[in-house]
Amino acid sequence: MVAAALQTVPEAGRSIAVDAVSHRFDLEGKPLPVLDDVSFDIEPGAFVALLGPSGCGKSTLLRLVAGLDHPVAGSIKVDGAKVGDPDPSRILVFQDPTLFPWRTVRANVALGLEAQGILKTEGRRVDAAIRMVGLEGFDKAYPHQLSGGMAQRVALARALVNRPNLLLLDEPLGKLDSLTRLAMQAELVSLWQQTGLTAVLVTHDVEEAIFLAQRVIVFGPRPARIVADLPVDLPYPRHRGDPQLADLRRQALGHLGLEASW
Repeated sequence: MVAAALQTVPEAGRSIAVDAVSHRFDLEGKPLPVLDDVSFDIEPGAFVALLGPSGCGKSTLLRLVAGLDHPVAGSIKVDGAKVGDPDPSRILVFQDPTLFPWRTVRANVALGLEAQGILKTEGRRVDAAIRMVGLEGFDKAYPHQLSGGMAQRVALARALVNRPNLLLLDEPLGKLDSLTRLAMQAELVSLWQQTGLTAVLVTHDVEEAIFLAQRVIVFGPRPARIVADLPVDLPYPRHRGDPQLADLRRQALGHLGLEASW
């Protein structure tokens, strides 16, 4: 019932087509290439991880999919339509929860609906999102009263309340302690399974990518180029000691030039 309150259709996910995308920034009049001829497709409802070294251009690519920036070359389409400006159907969750400290959990989660002018009629979606991320009873709490993991759950609820088709995750667990991070990884999988949306995770954590995703696209150093596309054909729930996961980890490290780390 909670997931139903947050979805408008049984299959919420949308397809993504990244076609020959290149991008650069201008720094003091000089071009800084960050993406180089990147192409891949993602099926509706898939969970895909973009894995690569820190600073290689993964987050920039996620911003392009979200519509926060536009590529200098190539195209990005969602369900066949070219991505334009940002839209509530494509939600980007950052590493920092960026909660407003003067607003309660409920008020933070309600921001999207409030901005759209539909909070009065759609307020039940706020309650449903809070329940979905396991924060029942904390709706009146303020950010300073929350742990890091709880704050990130609020950020996820704030994203889900908008009924997105695409959940774009830019290292959302990167600042959490190791135990909280492991717990949140399982919760991310659960949220994705409940909602049916398409999830794209940016990470430089090899184990996280392989444990969470159905497919791992591996990038080399900046400017980002795809060096491998690894299917993770394993059922959920997954177990970290699975020898198949260990083999995929070895493969991913190899593509990143880190064979000696295995």
